[in-house]
Parts: sequence; C-alpha cells; structure tokens
Amino acid sequence: MGRISQFEKFINKKKAGTVKEKYKQDRKAAKKERAAAIDKHFEDKRKQKAEAYELKKAGLTASGSPKVSKEEIRALKGGNAKNPKDAKFKKTAEPVTNNTTKPGKPAGKISISKNTDVKAKAAPAAGNKDVQEEIMGNHAGMPLNKYIAHGGVCSRRDAATLVKEGKVEVNGKVVTEPGYKLGEKDVIKVNGKKVIPTKNLVYILLNKPKDYITTTDDPQGRKTVLQLIRTATEERVYPVGRLDRNTSGVLLLTNDGDLAQTLSHPSHEIKKIYEVTLDKPLTKNDFDSIAAGLTLEDGFIAPDALGYVDPKDKSIIGIEIHSGRNRIVRRIFEHLKYDVKGLDRVMYAGLTKKNVNRGKFRLLNEKEVRTLKHFNRSVKKGQK
Repeated sequence: MGRISQFEKFINKKKAGTVKEKYKQDRKAAKKERAAAIDKHFEDKRKQKAEAYELKKAGLTASGSPKVSKEEIRALKGGNAKNPKDAKFKKTAEPVTNNTTKPGKPAGKISISKNTDVKAKAAPAAGNKDVQEEIMGNHAGMPLNKYIAHGGVCSRRDAATLVKEGKVEVNGKVVTEPGYKLGEKDVIKVNGKKVIPTKNLVYILLNKPKDYITTTDDPQGRKTVLQLIRTATEERVYPVGRLDRNTSGVLLLTNDGDLAQTLSHPSHEIKKIYEVTLDKPLTKNDFDSIAAGLTLEDGFIAPDALGYVDPKDKSIIGIEIHSGRNRIVRRIFEHLKYDVKGLDRVMYAGLTKKNVNRGKFRLLNEKEVRTLKHFNRSVKKGQK
C-alpha cells in the first residue's frame, strides 16, 4: 500500500475533545505563570521603595554614598563653593551620568512584534556610481539570462525565454542568445527598462490561499500572490515554480535567480508533499494503482510515497512527488475518475507552512537558506 511513514503527522490525529482540553490546560498554566510573574514584579517594586525610604532616612543615596547638596553640584560645575569641603569633594567625586547602557551594546533598543511584517533591508541606491561599478564588475563574463535573473526580473529559465523573444537589449542592441557573455561596462535592458543586479537577496515563504494566481502580474486583473507579500520587501521577487489558482499551500518567492533555477529544474528532483481531498473515498485498487505508477498522456508517473491522511476518511490522501509536470497531482487522480475538491501543498523542498496562517508569509532564516542551497546535494547523497 505504499510508504506512509512520511505522513505520520497526518495519521492518528487527536480527537477534538482531547485537543481542546490540552489547550485549556495550557492556557490555565500560562495564566498562573503570568500572575506569579506580576506578583513578583510588584513585590520587587515594594522592596525597592522600602529600601529607598530607609536610605533616605539615613541620609544616603541608593548607591550607599552620601547625599550631594545643590551647592556641591554647583561647585563641580565651576560655581562658587559656599562650603569649605567643596574643594575636597571636587577632587574625589566622579561625574554622574545617566547612561545605563551596557558595554558593547548600542544605546537604543529596538523591539519587533511577532506579528509585525518585517521589511527586508533595501538594496544599494541605484544612483550610487561606485556601488553600480562594483556590482557590474562582479558580473563581468556572466551569461545574459543569469544576469537578468540576478536583477530580480524573473527566473533564469524565464529570462532565457525573454532573450529568445527579442525583449532584451545589450548596449541598445537586441541580443537573442541567452548565454551571451557580458562585459564589465555593458548596459542591459528588458522591455526598455534597465536591469541592475541586486546583492540583497530575499527569501519569502507564503502560505498561498485559493483564488490567487502565481504570476507577477495578470492582464485580466485577477489577484496575484505578489499582492499578499507587498509589505515583505521593496525588492522585486518572483515565485519559484507555480501553484494552480485553486491550489493552496507552501510557495517560495525570491530574487535569487540561481536558487530559483536549482529548485525549478527537473533534474534536481525537489520533493513536494500534497494533501489531496477527493469527491469520494479512494479505493484500495486505485490506491495500489497510483502507488505502482500510472501512464498519463505525457508519460509514466509514480509517486515517491502515498498514504491515507486519516484512516477513517479515505477521501483525504497524502502524496509525495518530485515531478514538476503541469497539474501532475490533479491529473493522477482525474485519470482514475476522481474529482479533486481540494489540493494543499504542505511541504516544498523541506519547507513547511508551520506557524504561517493561510494568506500570511514569513522570511526564511539563514539556516533555511543554506539548507535550500544544498538541498539537492543532500538528497542525492542519501540516494546513493
């Protein structure tokens, strides 16, 4: 019946009553903890006030040193000392500052709310000549389509298409060869707009909802995924791969052309896991047929893993697949006369939508980016 070990998180789901009770207990424990913390805070405040009062009665400051009169302070600032001991005090006293910043840390403190959409750091200003020359120097000898991808226009594969269609100019002349090697001073334009590669690479994980199309713009005016991440960055990013309008789940957007090429190319066999909701239960015979592999109109296809998400509801299926063919998951089930009512991508290249609500996004951390860039290498090592 296929390997279902990778779908264990969908199997043996806890009953709703159990989940609710655990949630109630967790909330109760959190309330107690918060109340204890508040009590401790006010108790500490009371102790501090009591100590300050005792010190005041004894004529001391909070630090335990003698109180300093206004006349003594004026003497420190260069005023006339009315008291003979001013001179002595001036020699021994140290100026008091109000800076409580710890060594090695900035004076200011910046806090970011968990729910705040954090904007990525802006790229170097396009008007900075030195920065532009440094960027251009680093890209001398680079293939034209790769340069366009680094400019955040599109993926390297789509850039190759733009070049072949004659939409790219180098120094005012149309170039139709994607592998054309660039010179240090070359000026590249796509559809009449100058392209400057950015060093500020951005990686965004979006939990895509239904009814949004996976394109950068749509002539028909339909909603696009870029509308959902417009507060994420000022950089121009684009989706890696595609999800149908009626498919939800994990979608990666970036301006890293090299990574987009790696993840999108079929030879790298990037793994994806989908949760499929069918119009009727999947029979054992059809389950076995899919697990063994089917021959569709564009060739043979077999999933890497297949399993029932909920043993009590056999209309919900988990399927792991690495093929990047168009609408492949839907076509597998439609081939056996099933109607796909819902399709949700729960994992892509090791990334999941955990803690990311539908329609929301987050920026990948450095560890996740490193893992993505070496993802296909680790997969191939494990297959050997």
